[in-house]
Amino acid sequence: MSDSAPQTVLVTGGSGYIAAYVIAALIARGFAVRTTVRSLSREAEVRATLKKITDPSGVKFFAADLNADAGWDEAVAGCTYVQHVASPIPVGDPKNDDELVRPARNGALRVMRASRDAGVRRVVMTASVASIAYGHGNRAAPYTEADWTDETNLTATSPYVRSKTIAERAVRDWFKREGGALELVTIHPGLVLGPVLGSDFSTSVEAIKKLMEGSVPGLPKFGWAIVDVRDVADMHVAAMLTPGIAGERFIAATDFWWMKDMAAALKRRLGDRARKVPSMQLPNFAVRIAAMFDPLIKSQVFELGRARNVSHEKATRLLAWHPRSAEDSVVQTAESLIAEGLV
Repeated sequence: MSDSAPQTVLVTGGSGYIAAYVIAALIARGFAVRTTVRSLSREAEVRATLKKITDPSGVKFFAADLNADAGWDEAVAGCTYVQHVASPIPVGDPKNDDELVRPARNGALRVMRASRDAGVRRVVMTASVASIAYGHGNRAAPYTEADWTDETNLTATSPYVRSKTIAERAVRDWFKREGGALELVTIHPGLVLGPVLGSDFSTSVEAIKKLMEGSVPGLPKFGWAIVDVRDVADMHVAAMLTPGIAGERFIAATDFWWMKDMAAALKRRLGDRARKVPSMQLPNFAVRIAAMFDPLIKSQVFELGRARNVSHEKATRLLAWHPRSAEDSVVQTAESLIAEGLV
């Protein structure tokens, strides 16, 4: 950063898990930061959470909701960059896809229009590997940014997966027609783990929480490509500042781990603190029965036994991104849950 006035960055959805770390990463690099919350009544709560990882005293808060136009023009006015992180993430399957698709797609388009009209230079949007690696069955080769999820395959996708895919397609179609000079880069995280900052954490952390508290009798054959929330934040900043990458997609994920791999790492590294973590692999039929009573399992049951390896080679090459190990992310997630008294 130069000695002149710092450039201003808007981070949408400031109460979110990823957003908090993006805000902290931007503050550490000297940017002036704004963020949005659906209601300013949450400002004090969000500031208290941010204090655990940064000094949020200079952060400015704006009220803006993905489901409404009000507030977005004011929030982006004078910003050089926008980090569009806000997006709905369900605990289970919604009644219909529109519950997720509409706020994800329409909210993103609201942010893009306001950013274009305000003369923002670049928007970095948090997408997901959900819009890259689903709907195609099993595959040995790692997925890359050239791949797209087949959201029309309803038996091999979830409402969340479809919402992320539809939202990204809609945003990219809009950019071709109406984006003008505004630039877009999308970040595609896998299962986001890492230190939690309190009880209001991402649904992605539930897998570790359930293992640590022993609330599952065994280990379902579920797995994910893992990434640390701190590395996701670093990629967002790199994608914002790196020249010559307008329009690009970047996968933010490392190794694919089954739940049995997570359980083994927790037991190996945490000893007695991981005494409730199960060791037995659950047969698929038992998981399907459990899905009838657990919305989180139900939302993932189509993924039983499916390995989805992804490559972050592009991010390493173009963004100089070097993420933490999956094991460290898993263990540090658990340690933070213990420290926060959540398990």
